[in-house]
Amino acid sequence: MDAFTLNKAAGAVLMVLLLTLGVGVMSDLIFAPTIPDEPGYRIVLAEPTDSTAEVTAEPDVVPISERLLAASVSDGESAARKCAACHAFEQGGANKVGPPLWDIVGRLPGGLDGFGYSSAMVAYGEANPEWTYEGLDNFLAAPKGYIAGTSMGFAGIRRPEERADLIAYMRAQAETPAPLPGE
Repeated sequence: MDAFTLNKAAGAVLMVLLLTLGVGVMSDLIFAPTIPDEPGYRIVLAEPTDSTAEVTAEPDVVPISERLLAASVSDGESAARKCAACHAFEQGGANKVGPPLWDIVGRLPGGLDGFGYSSAMVAYGEANPEWTYEGLDNFLAAPKGYIAGTSMGFAGIRRPEERADLIAYMRAQAETPAPLPGE
């Protein structure tokens, strides 16, 4: 190999190194990085709510006492299919992941013998002597929002009419159904 070919090869290698360095310097000038004042992401945690706190009803939602008058027990039975994986509805039903819901309206929350309720549900039952229609409506809308710390993992039923149908069905699942509000 002669000196001219060696010089051409060395020049090519040197040129590639200079171009690479030059492109790096130019890209730093064109695309200047912005360094944040505070590195990372701020994680904001919600404050825990009191387990006995009342959840305020949505302002445009008709009260449960009026929705129950128009509620359909058969539609409620269809809505109850969401609950059937974890709850029994028949009289003498067995404990599943959740307690049986036979005769739930008017029953002490967290008070069914033989089922291990969460401490939050027991505390709610100490503050509230029975499941009312309003309490069931609020709980079914957002269980963990209404009773913070409950072990019920269900997200809730957003549609007020569907909740009323389900509550009407649960009311019918008793030997003597609880009276409707205003009866």
